[in-house]
Amino acid sequence: MHEPTAHEPLRKVMDQPRRRPATTRPPGGRPPGRQDARRPGARPVRVPPQLPPHPAELFTERLLLMLSGQRPVHWASRHFAGSLYDALIRLAENRPLNDRGRQPVVHGIGHYQPEPGVYEVFARISAGPRLHALAFRLHRGDDHRWLCTAVEMVGRPTRGTGA
Repeated sequence: MHEPTAHEPLRKVMDQPRRRPATTRPPGGRPPGRQDARRPGARPVRVPPQLPPHPAELFTERLLLMLSGQRPVHWASRHFAGSLYDALIRLAENRPLNDRGRQPVVHGIGHYQPEPGVYEVFARISAGPRLHALAFRLHRGDDHRWLCTAVEMVGRPTRGTGA
């Protein structure tokens, strides 16, 4: 073993550059010992974050579920003004959007904002051969939750049904 002298610098392990292999994969790209030809799967597609749905869409869906009999009125009772709740119960008793088990279809939703924190919403919904117009009013409360304060609905047969 060679002892360093006063004129000769001390060689430290950390002073020497560390040589790394260009790749640690074995030739062929498989882990050692693996005989099959499997390869890593494709990376999952990243879905960009979605904006929350507009209150008009949320309340149209809630009303559609209640008026078709798919959900009870009390399911969303905290989102409706007290006096409106009783009217919704009477309206939902007849299940106006229920046509022998066929799902109602929303054909369009629109809204108008007469002032900040208030939306007047309208939607066209078909249930079997009938086309319904649904209109309602939303108010944003001090607690930043939306409250439905008015609902109106009318329906008529669609064209070409003879009804």
